[in-house]
Amino acid sequence: MIKAAGIFCKPHKDEICAVVPRIAKWLREGGVEVLLDAVGASCFNPPEKALSVQEMSAKMDLLIVLGGDGTLLAAARSFTECEVPILAVNLGGMGFMTSVTLDEAFPLLEQVLAGNHRLSPRMMLKAELIRNGQAIQRQQALNDAVVTKAALSRILDFDLSVNAHFLGRYRADGLIVSTPTGSTAYSLAAGGPILYPVLQAFVLTPICPHMLTNRPLVLPDSVQLELDFTALEEQAYLTLDGQIGYELAPGDRITISKSPYRVNLVRPQEQTYYKVLRNKLRWGQR
Repeated sequence: MIKAAGIFCKPHKDEICAVVPRIAKWLREGGVEVLLDAVGASCFNPPEKALSVQEMSAKMDLLIVLGGDGTLLAAARSFTECEVPILAVNLGGMGFMTSVTLDEAFPLLEQVLAGNHRLSPRMMLKAELIRNGQAIQRQQALNDAVVTKAALSRILDFDLSVNAHFLGRYRADGLIVSTPTGSTAYSLAAGGPILYPVLQAFVLTPICPHMLTNRPLVLPDSVQLELDFTALEEQAYLTLDGQIGYELAPGDRITISKSPYRVNLVRPQEQTYYKVLRNKLRWGQR
């Protein structure tokens, strides 16, 4: 039963403030307590009380995300341990994950409150940056972990091992380690395959590899990947979900494995992933 719903917004106030009061009013009329982040709270006159991520996580039974895929990625990382259903409403661009339009949001909310909704569970990945034997960064990501060279750097050299078994040395502009959800993001643009989003797997997609035989590779989610940058001579970065990044140093290692947490996306009963692909990628259109 949904007793409290959080609203998480992208930080573009004008378009958001046309939506937040409508959704809040609808929820409150249905007896649901509304929990607002700072952006959502500022959309009222006078402003309502803004809650922290921790305060929202402790009370909410549902999270409504207003924005595009980038907003959903930020919400997934912010509320990693919460694992409540997330209804993502697309106010952005293409929106593979935020494929629910504003017009569809209210009928879908009715399904959610009635318990007739469908959940699409999505795996996340966990990345650790290890320097001098110590993990200096630990992050979760819904889409991908990407290693790339700086704009003016030459090609990168790094070793990749799977479950401590050496796979090979890559010479490339970088490497994308993607979840199935992220397979339609940077990985797809770099030539990787599209994976059905509820599969349990990783996609490894090299970026402009020096060896044309370095092709995208799909591995089970049970593996632990290790990237070794002992041979690093150029400036390089680790980026999670395209939103947070860390500069790498010679000798750094990155381990990537399945996160213990997952994201539960709310989906309309009638919506299929195949329909999303047709609409977003315009398959069959001229």
